[in-house]
Amino acid sequence: MLSAPISLQLVRRLFADAEKIRASDFLRREIATRMREKLELVKIEPTGFLDAGCGETDDIAELQKNYPSAQAYGVDASLSMLTAGRDKQLAAKSAMGRLFAKWTPAALRQDGGQHLLCADFARLPMANSSVDLIWSNLALHWHPQPDLVFAEWRRVLRTEGLLMFSCFGPDTMMELRRAFADVDDLPHVLPFVDMHDFGDMLVNAGFSTPVMDMEKITLTYGEPEKLLEDVRALGGNPLMTRQQGLLGRKAYERLLVALEKNRNADGRLTLTLEVVYGHAFRPVNRKTAAGESIVRFDLPKKSS
Repeated sequence: MLSAPISLQLVRRLFADAEKIRASDFLRREIATRMREKLELVKIEPTGFLDAGCGETDDIAELQKNYPSAQAYGVDASLSMLTAGRDKQLAAKSAMGRLFAKWTPAALRQDGGQHLLCADFARLPMANSSVDLIWSNLALHWHPQPDLVFAEWRRVLRTEGLLMFSCFGPDTMMELRRAFADVDDLPHVLPFVDMHDFGDMLVNAGFSTPVMDMEKITLTYGEPEKLLEDVRALGGNPLMTRQQGLLGRKAYERLLVALEKNRNADGRLTLTLEVVYGHAFRPVNRKTAAGESIVRFDLPKKSS
């Protein structure tokens, strides 16, 4: 199932400049905080976890604080983002910090316990049942086939392992979508997937008890140029059907005029972000690989 005609090659190119993407990191940190609050409600002690779409590995560092003994994996389609994350971690360690790390087991695990992989979400270079937790923060909407991604994530999760993710929903950037409609008929904003469709995909992929939630966050701006700068920092437009090349000067001016129509009562421009949250578990297998049913017998415990 295609969510949109997204070019993964173009996604890698759009995320090749870590400095540009970093300008929108305030949103990823906020959503990560909200996801961790949800994760605290789940009793789980993973021996290994995967951050799918780890970028500069900020979420991995936070998860390692909660699960210091867990083996950490990070996967991202952009080698540039992974490299920037590794470099940032190295730069953050002072000479004194590296010295004290020799006597700090958790620090040693964080230094040697991260495996960063540059790969497609739907083709992970990981063994079956590798981790107990898969975490993905604002990354799933960049993949054209989320149903295949869910199937792959289920493969690498251990039985009763947890998947927790966030991504953008259909009302994301609706103001920008309307403004571009005044410029041309080409697609400039992704047609983000509805959370109910994600729920159906999770069930079809073999996950149990999926829980979907949604909230809308409104960002405000004084000038349309800053709004467009943040949109580009969030990843831009990776559609294969997008316009080739930059907007012409007149088209860009029409876009700015169209955005100006969206000022609120306080005189600020608004940008809506629909954030979808989901979590689900990999259930105990009820069939063998050959399709045979597994019947489990729970024998009564002997009384002492």
